[in-house]
Amino acid sequence: MPNFKMNRRNLLKSGASAGGLALASGVIGTPLIAQTRSLRVASYGGYFENSFKEHVFPAFTAATGIEVESVTQPNSADWLVTMQQATSAGSVPTDLSLYARDTMIKASRLGDLISPLDMAAIPDAANLDGYFIFEDGTGPIGVGALSWFSAMVINPNEVTAPESWTEFWDSSVYEASLGMSKNFNSQLLDIIAATFFDGEETFATDDGIVALIEKAAELKPNVALWWTAESQMEQSMKNGDVIGGQYYHDVAQLMAADGFPIQSVFPKEGNPQDYGSWCLSSLSDKAAEAAEFINFTSQPSTQALMSRMIGTAPLVDVAMTDLTPEEFGSVSGTPAIRPAYEAYLDKETFIKESWDRMLAGA
Repeated sequence: MPNFKMNRRNLLKSGASAGGLALASGVIGTPLIAQTRSLRVASYGGYFENSFKEHVFPAFTAATGIEVESVTQPNSADWLVTMQQATSAGSVPTDLSLYARDTMIKASRLGDLISPLDMAAIPDAANLDGYFIFEDGTGPIGVGALSWFSAMVINPNEVTAPESWTEFWDSSVYEASLGMSKNFNSQLLDIIAATFFDGEETFATDDGIVALIEKAAELKPNVALWWTAESQMEQSMKNGDVIGGQYYHDVAQLMAADGFPIQSVFPKEGNPQDYGSWCLSSLSDKAAEAAEFINFTSQPSTQALMSRMIGTAPLVDVAMTDLTPEEFGSVSGTPAIRPAYEAYLDKETFIKESWDRMLAGA
């Protein structure tokens, strides 16, 4: 995400700090005294949370009168454990949390952690593609809040921008010169599925997964760096140790603005898009306030505000916003590749073991 730059990846690893509930004050029997409405909203810490506190929460309060208490959460997988434990104890630190899609699926399967949302109270969610409204057997439990892309990147001083991901398999251009993420679920397999196979459907069978990993193995002669930390890829691009690979679109845009030789490219197959959703705690008594907040963030004007001030990609059609082409291009692009989230959960052991064997092989 661009202003979300610097430490988007680091702040995802930051620890959670439990936020206490600021109880609304009211006096029983004195209806002339208005009760303050409030809502606790959790989001990733550091620059990201600070931007929400500075730009988004005040705008929401001005529009609705609902006060927001910001709660820091770490990456959504760790936060899920925190919320499980808190729910079991009968008290949770927040009303709304940001969950990545895979974590939201896990929470749904665990049950009793997330409350269904009243979509009638969130009419502006209709601005979002239906993909970003996640439903399980209990009803809609997550509404997309914001997104970000990992992307094809190249050194424009060394190579021209590829039209397709297939060009990375060309050893006459990219032999021992690419930087790719080492994690099995870092979306290289999704890129391969979209480029050479039938997209997400390829993950439906073990044979399909094996075919994807075999195609990844064909790329190995061209990979100089299998990176595990964002800083490794950043430094390798700056040093010229690699001339292309897979990196984060927003950070690449910032590096380019700082004068480093890097270009983020949206090839014809697209780039993988991740997103976070607002989810309501099952123990929250703030369903009405939560619906108002989710509705507010689903409005095109708020999506544009977050793109400008936080660096997130909008989840509404850019034509609905007032973002300039340059502003949109700094945070987003088309087309988008949607990762096979459920396959990574259902077949995690098989995919990971097959991937690790591929990396370890000659």
